[in-house]
Amino acid sequence: MDKDKRTHAGRQFKAEEISLIKETSRMYPKLSQRELASTICELIGWVTPNGKPKRVQCSEFLRKLEAEGYIKLPALKVKNTRQERVKTAPGNRFPADKLTDVKEIVNCGVLKLEKVEPGKKLTQWREYMRDCHKLGDPMVPGSHIRYMIKSEDQDLGCMLFSGASWALAPREKWIGWTTEEKNKRLQLIINNSRFLILPWVQIKNLASRALSMAARRLQADWLEEYCYAPVLLETFVEPPYKGTCYKASNWIYIGETQGRGRNDRNNEWALTQKSIYVLPLQHDFRAVLKGEKPWKAAEPHV
Repeated sequence: MDKDKRTHAGRQFKAEEISLIKETSRMYPKLSQRELASTICELIGWVTPNGKPKRVQCSEFLRKLEAEGYIKLPALKVKNTRQERVKTAPGNRFPADKLTDVKEIVNCGVLKLEKVEPGKKLTQWREYMRDCHKLGDPMVPGSHIRYMIKSEDQDLGCMLFSGASWALAPREKWIGWTTEEKNKRLQLIINNSRFLILPWVQIKNLASRALSMAARRLQADWLEEYCYAPVLLETFVEPPYKGTCYKASNWIYIGETQGRGRNDRNNEWALTQKSIYVLPLQHDFRAVLKGEKPWKAAEPHV
């Protein structure tokens, strides 16, 4: 990390702010990571235009500082009860009587994406994901945006965009950036980590249409939520799926994963290889990722 210039999520940090972060983490070791991030947001004025602390972005920055040896964060409090595991386990599925009672939706009016906020809509989104997606309802610790795919008052599907994979050899080769460039600007890539069309919905080209709609609005939504705009999307397609809807939406196939989990450092867990697809969100994305051009960011809070 450049000692004279530290930037994260569109904010450039002054040396005195880094010193304040180091001193705060040292003075309050019993705070949780969430509490520490909230405290630091308040101290340095890192808030959204409506005054809410940017806790997610701050937590990401604190983890980056810890990785570089600047601070030591308190241990995460991990919930691992059987009740929690059962609650989020995939594969419960909607019961057969619910599926047969729901009329198949074969036509739709105006298609729209609705950003999912905490509340009833988030509860419904998570229920769909838990019961209808084979990977279940994911825990998403960092920056992310959820969408509900809708028509009129009908829910048609769900989408989740979150942080990019840390290491992905075909992607790095395709972009042509160095490890240092990747470490500085990986946040400018986001992953379509969940995509679900509800099983009773049968609408021609719905998946590709929803992907195209998401690509058109993601930069603006991410800029509003996290104060910077991503420039590239990525996703993984696992067999037997062919990635047809991604191809129809102009996503580009760039290779296969190595068949390892992101935390498998010792090559111990064999996983299914997945196809990697990417979609540039602007024509000069490579120049931005390589640091040759600036990325779009919100004006820093004063």
